[in-house]
Amino acid sequence: MDFMSDQLYCGRRFRLLTLVDNFSRVSLAIESGQRMTGDHVVQILEKVCKVHGFPEVIQVDNGPEFISQSLDWWAYWNKVKLDFSRPGKPTDNAVIESFNGRVRQECLNENWFLSLEDAQEKLDQWRKDYNQNRPHSSLGQLTPNEFAVRQCSPTSATPQSPNTA
Repeated sequence: MDFMSDQLYCGRRFRLLTLVDNFSRVSLAIESGQRMTGDHVVQILEKVCKVHGFPEVIQVDNGPEFISQSLDWWAYWNKVKLDFSRPGKPTDNAVIESFNGRVRQECLNENWFLSLEDAQEKLDQWRKDYNQNRPHSSLGQLTPNEFAVRQCSPTSATPQSPNTA
């Protein structure tokens, strides 16, 4: 899980929260907003966890939203470990950093956003394409969704427990 920032066509800045499953590489969410706090992070995690279940571990950096009391309480009550990267070491969370690079290069740099709603719509379209249509060499040339389905199918040896970045 990590934050990014960009701006609308008028120069107004906005932020993005990106969540990726480290195991399957599925993009669980990309949420945009003008201002995002620890409370917003918790709301987004609640929404994601209703669909995908609770992770065992979430890798985060030491940003103020991630060290917030709101997220700390949420993690405690839901038995989720927050794995903080070492300050100044983005390679501790390489999966999300690589994913954010793709988002920047393939979506943010390629689009003008007229509003937050426009940005969210384009981010949702990109995320859907990323999860459903884009094979990854690290997943044996499967898309993230295909890989996740295969890992959870009854024919696979043992389903893996996903960690969220």
